[in-house]
Amino acid sequence: MSAPERRAEPAADGGPRCPWGLATEDYLVYHDTEWGRPVHGDDALFERLCLEAFQSGLSWLTILRRREGFRTAFAGFAIPVVAKFTEADRERLLGDAGIIRNRAKIDATLANAKVLADWPAGELEALIWSYAPDPATRPAPRTLSDVPAVTPESTALAKELKRRGIRFVGPTTAYALMQACGLVDDHLVDCVARGGER
Repeated sequence: MSAPERRAEPAADGGPRCPWGLATEDYLVYHDTEWGRPVHGDDALFERLCLEAFQSGLSWLTILRRREGFRTAFAGFAIPVVAKFTEADRERLLGDAGIIRNRAKIDATLANAKVLADWPAGELEALIWSYAPDPATRPAPRTLSDVPAVTPESTALAKELKRRGIRFVGPTTAYALMQACGLVDDHLVDCVARGGER
């Protein structure tokens, strides 16, 4: 069976999981406790938006294992705090081995915080969640090949975020955000983490 045709596979506890969640213990914990569960709140969504941007071109595991470093470096992703970061903070971030020291991604994070700090409270959450598709129109994926990388909704979300001044977010990054934050449920149909209260 080719990798894209893979279905949910049993974990050590016997429960079937999405195959990617079985690669490492870090992935399994993330898969079981976080991925696909609804995320609300501007700061929480800002964190996910930033981490998805930092992940671009890298393994998600790289980001996951540095997540606490990111949270420390970016003041818990509190938008009003990050918006006030100075050039000295930028230089500190560029030298911080606990995060991904990519100048373009760091600059985008700081610029995005400044943009978002001017939005009314709750506006980022309302905007992102307004692009959640109707679950009734999305059949549960049976295999990995049934999970898209981009959708019309993610393309529209990325376009609107860019229009409103948010940097470093394309349709693929927007879709990864939608998956991670529970706007869509892309757990495979047989996965124990699929749907409802997990």
